Amino acid sequence: MPPPQTAAPFPAFRVDAADEAAEADERRLTALLTVAFLALLAGALLRYVLRHGDSGRLPWVVALSVVLAGTQLVRGGSARARRGRLGVVAVCWAVVVLLAPSFAWCAIPLVHTALRVLPVRAALAAITALTALVVVAELRLADGFDPNLVLLPPVVAALATGVFLHLSRESARRGALIDDLVRTRRELAATERREGTLAERQRLSGEIHDTLAQGLSSQRMLLQAAERQWDRDPEAARAHVRTAAGIAAEGLAEARRLVHDLGPAGLAGGTDLGAALTALAARSSHDGLAVRAEVHDETGAGPAVLPDRVASALLRTAQGALANVREHARARTATLTLTLLDDLAFLDVADDGRGFVPDLAARARGPRGHGLPATRARLQQLGGTLAVESAPGEGTVLTARVPLHEWRGEGEPERTFSTGPTEGPTP
Repeated sequence: MPPPQTAAPFPAFRVDAADEAAEADERRLTALLTVAFLALLAGALLRYVLRHGDSGRLPWVVALSVVLAGTQLVRGGSARARRGRLGVVAVCWAVVVLLAPSFAWCAIPLVHTALRVLPVRAALAAITALTALVVVAELRLADGFDPNLVLLPPVVAALATGVFLHLSRESARRGALIDDLVRTRRELAATERREGTLAERQRLSGEIHDTLAQGLSSQRMLLQAAERQWDRDPEAARAHVRTAAGIAAEGLAEARRLVHDLGPAGLAGGTDLGAALTALAARSSHDGLAVRAEVHDETGAGPAVLPDRVASALLRTAQGALANVREHARARTATLTLTLLDDLAFLDVADDGRGFVPDLAARARGPRGHGLPATRARLQQLGGTLAVESAPGEGTVLTARVPLHEWRGEGEPERTFSTGPTEGPTP
């Protein structure tokens, strides 16, 4: 029987891939700013050469342009090294603008570089100085006073700065949200693992109780009975020992199947649930207890079809219920009744024993009272329920109910169940 499944975890974030994508975007933006700066620098230098080729400032302008281009092309280094290169570029640019005002618009890439390299306050101060120098250079180039030359550079610088800062803060908020979500998903995954571990522990405890523990209890009772009858009725004592040996063999098979995480041994080899209940009734019929099994197929569609998990849960329920009958009920007869409807499966386990008060038994449950809670938990995992009707002196009826519509059509292997003779032997 496969272990109970917890909810599938959310898809994990590809944090490393996201970091690589961010680094790639950073490299592309750096390359774009570099190309833009070099293009503006080349355009301004060409304009100066064409218009002022005979100027004595030309060697200085060309030399400063080469320094600017070379410094801008240098890559890598620490944050301090990048700030140092930005300082060299800014100083050289300021000098060349004073010599040739047409180089003023090279400040546009420098604004973005300052925002990316410097702290916000230092970047704002640097941008203010760059903008002021651009305004002065543009006014020097103009034939007269032009208000646009005074207003346009500050407006462009303000817009570029505002957009950059807004996007940077949005990116920081997004990064914080992603970090929170990654942390939350890791916590959720850890919680699901813990819940899965607890569910598996509960499942295994129920499996052990319904198979190994109940088998050992039955063997103990049989061996005690054999010891009492050994002198006066050796044949009956030997029968008890043989029955105990058979239960021990079944317990060994169940233990091996638990180790390999398989279903009940009674369903091994393609055995249908009807036959498994019949075999269980036969094995349980001893020491004055007569057990019979019945199957009622009311689907009207031929052989009943049930998923493996449903069949396994119902067989485990029958095993646990009969173990309780043998140990506590002092019953003479017990009946296993499997009823199959179109969308429901019922298993009734009825005995004529001494009965009990279910509410009082639940409140008084001690360290050995694990059977009914484990059975109820197993059925609830399938969307089913467990009901117990009993009263002192009136026997007990245990009813397990499992809906089938949630399990059919999901690709899970199914078993067919015969409805032939299912009555177990009566000793």
